Amino acid sequence: MVPTYREASNLRALAKRVAAAMAGSGWTWELILVDDDSADGSIEITNELAGRLPVRMEVRRGVPRDLSAAVLEGIGLARFDRIVVMDADLSHPPERIPDLLCALDGGADMVVGSRYAPGGEIDQGWSAWRHLNSRLATLLARPLVACKDPLAGFFALDRNTLPDLGRLYPIGYKIGLELMVRGRLRVAEVPIAFSDRVLGTSKLNWRQQFNYLRHVHRLYLFRYGRVARVASFLGVGASGFVIDVAFYLGLQGLGIEHRLARFLSFWPAVTWNWRLNRALTFAERPWRPRARQWAQFVGSSLLGLGLNVGTYTALTSFVAFFGRNRLLALICGVAVGSIANYLVANGWVYGRRRTASAGRLR
Repeated sequence: MVPTYREASNLRALAKRVAAAMAGSGWTWELILVDDDSADGSIEITNELAGRLPVRMEVRRGVPRDLSAAVLEGIGLARFDRIVVMDADLSHPPERIPDLLCALDGGADMVVGSRYAPGGEIDQGWSAWRHLNSRLATLLARPLVACKDPLAGFFALDRNTLPDLGRLYPIGYKIGLELMVRGRLRVAEVPIAFSDRVLGTSKLNWRQQFNYLRHVHRLYLFRYGRVARVASFLGVGASGFVIDVAFYLGLQGLGIEHRLARFLSFWPAVTWNWRLNRALTFAERPWRPRARQWAQFVGSSLLGLGLNVGTYTALTSFVAFFGRNRLLALICGVAVGSIANYLVANGWVYGRRRTASAGRLR
């Protein structure tokens, strides 16, 4: 199963090498291409190939271009239970398909064609930046799964071991990682030589890399539950704290009295925190009617504001030490307000509801 987008220049070579790899394997096979409406001649080439090889193409029209969605659709279309997923650009060697399929007989739910397993190789043309980028992205995912190459896009699996595909919510192109983590699959690795594409253009860009970070964040929440959620909430709070302090000091620099500056600096910070927590920490929680959610947010903010500013005011007004060290008082106020905000946000503002859409990620 191969997701494609503007890969017409690679389709003939891909089909030829897959056919050669499977010729002596004894398996009945089919090459399914799921195309994101490339309009580059891919359909015509596939029709030509289908005259002599078991190749077919499904074109996704009227939907956003999405590699992961294409893979999931291809898995649903497959006639056989054993499925191999790979890229169309020939960076994954089709000659290793039989090895991946054979490795499934060893008790694994999923077998990865691995660049980083012993014996694996990467194209020598890779730049130092690309090596660094790949390694950092891999390190981010390693705590999620027991796999040396968790970002591999070349893998084999048995459909019977997969979770309900309707409950998968990947962002971007690392569908293999999504399957490993949410499916809690047992993963084995077969070393491969990873080659750089010769024809066509890479689809990897900064937006895809940003989506990868969002995807990994979601998987940490799934894998580690409350611990990851609290860590995410604190991370968002830390970024909001930077904004809070910047406004607090900046407003005083403009001559505004420190208590008023403390009150004013709270709002840009809390707005930042609310938006990030909505998009990240509580992303899988169901959306509620806007008016109701806004009212809940205001109530939560006012509680946090009262505890935050109240703590700051009490400390600076009645404790001489904090009167001399106002920034420390600000930190204490933020800590008290953050604890209250998390408890209210988790249980009320972004609380779960028992609906059919509950748990769906956005």
